[in-house]
Amino acid sequence: MTEQHTEKQAELKLAEARETIRNKLALLPDQPGCYLMKNGDGVIIYVGKAKVLKNRVRSYFNGSHNGKTQRLVSEIRDFEFIVTSSNMEALILECNLIKQHHPRYNVLLKDDKSFPYIKITNEKHPKLEITRRIVKDKGRYFGPYPNAFAAQQTKKLLDRLYPLRKCKTLPDKVCLYYHLGQCVAPCEYDVEQSEYDRMIQEITRFLNGGQDVVKAELQRKMEEAAENLEFERAKEFRDQLVAIDEVMEKQKITMSDALDRDIFGYAVDKGWMCVQILYMRQGKLIERHGTTFPYYGEAYDDFMTFVTQYYSDNPALPKQILLPLPPESEPEEGQDKQAEEQGAGRADEVIASLHSWLKVKVLMPQRGRKSEVVSMAANNAKVMLDEKFRLIERDEERSVRASESLADWLGLPQVRRIEAFDNSNIQGTNPVSAMVVFTDGKPDRKEYRKYKVKTVQGPDDYETMREVIRRRYERVLKEELTPPDLIVVDGGKGQISAAIDVLENELGLYVPVCGLVKDAKHKTAQLMTGDPAEIVPLPRDSQEFYLLQRIQEEVHRFAITFHREQRAKSMVESKLDSIPGIGEKRRKLLLKHFGSVKKIKEASVEDFRPLSIGEKLASQIIAALREESS
Repeated sequence: MTEQHTEKQAELKLAEARETIRNKLALLPDQPGCYLMKNGDGVIIYVGKAKVLKNRVRSYFNGSHNGKTQRLVSEIRDFEFIVTSSNMEALILECNLIKQHHPRYNVLLKDDKSFPYIKITNEKHPKLEITRRIVKDKGRYFGPYPNAFAAQQTKKLLDRLYPLRKCKTLPDKVCLYYHLGQCVAPCEYDVEQSEYDRMIQEITRFLNGGQDVVKAELQRKMEEAAENLEFERAKEFRDQLVAIDEVMEKQKITMSDALDRDIFGYAVDKGWMCVQILYMRQGKLIERHGTTFPYYGEAYDDFMTFVTQYYSDNPALPKQILLPLPPESEPEEGQDKQAEEQGAGRADEVIASLHSWLKVKVLMPQRGRKSEVVSMAANNAKVMLDEKFRLIERDEERSVRASESLADWLGLPQVRRIEAFDNSNIQGTNPVSAMVVFTDGKPDRKEYRKYKVKTVQGPDDYETMREVIRRRYERVLKEELTPPDLIVVDGGKGQISAAIDVLENELGLYVPVCGLVKDAKHKTAQLMTGDPAEIVPLPRDSQEFYLLQRIQEEVHRFAITFHREQRAKSMVESKLDSIPGIGEKRRKLLLKHFGSVKKIKEASVEDFRPLSIGEKLASQIIAALREESS
């Protein structure tokens, strides 16, 4: 009774929250700004920006999304918004709000660490050090470097070339570095300020890309030492030249203008984004850095949020930043002039915003060498993302062993065939469910099934589960199909109980059922089984737990993909159905003839004649579709 009362209270709170959101959506302005999504406890879980707040915020509650965005939407119980006077203000405000609140769904938009820099300290006896923090201490910072190894290798080379002090505090007598020729020993000898100034000037030149000048000077010193028969000293200079070449050997791709550039590219797949940054210094490509993270909004908007945060945390700026064009700015065959102008306008707006904030030249090249390196960054991002998913699916032997071990944990003779279910809807619209099958720990895609929910109105997860379980296993019994060794549902006690009730009390079928419960971060947290359900204490780092994570991610991906298809189909049908004179028969005829709503919209009046549609109705169809998309 207590559990039912608690569930009823939760349903009432959810209904109230939805009513609040519905009322607020009607009040959203047609202006730029930021929005803050909150969960049931009033905690800010996501911050976003928008050119038009009304359109962007409504899209979360009216559109279809990938699985990870749907998780975000399922937690939203309220939202706030802040109007700004421009997109630029919205971009900066978003960055500041993320830093202030650390929303759970935003922190993944940036790397989990800051980047390393090489610093020349501002002291009487300066030294070189590697740091990840930039403070206003009058020190000189160079970077960022894509990883600690690259920074350490460069510092190690500079330590050999320039004998600045190495110790944190001056010792009482000279150390080993002095005897190696890598320290001027200010602890025992007076060092002229001019000597420090000379070394700092040369180090600065080197770190700003002037390696050729340093190499020329070393070459001169080596030749001079050889002429004076100082062969050991000449060998030292030669070794330093070799060390420079080794550190800089990755400089393979070049541009003739010798500028410092950061080049960005990104790729998205299955709710994840990968961003690649190529570092070009003095016109030479020296390093790259890639990071992957789940994204929750529009792909390009979240990519730009990443870029903004990157430079907020890494203030050492290049001379130029190269970015990919917004998707709608990329030229498409048959694209109308208005769409082309709108896309170009968005690109210009992004460029102007970043330039006015960073005071750095920002380009979105469409052709030529710069466009090629942006494409190279995007291709690297795609390769990195593909590798991520291939790693998930490799090593089939481990999957088989995990499936066998899972049976031991559950006290079952075997778990060869697993059938897993997940439901998907956005505020009760187009409710669907999906089933995936894993055999011996591997996905068996030909066995996957999709279900349109028929008997349930609104987002009732328990009743949806009951309907789908009933339909699936009525068919298993009727067609004498092989039942699974284990059924997995997305959820805890309520979902398990609903599935078992249908199986045992309605169908007389006894198949073990377990549920996968998510934690506060919407990651697989616990395995529950039985009725009443009990937690199975699987280790979080075990192969069995990893297998269950894969199953949950796969069924969720499959369900949300099906939901998106159904929602897109219903939107297409509703567009045509809203036009007077178009019934179901004509709608099907139009789609069959033209292939898509887009093709219908782009057609001329004459193109409708083979369908026996007159000039007047054809004009109405074209006008209605173009008006809706404008």
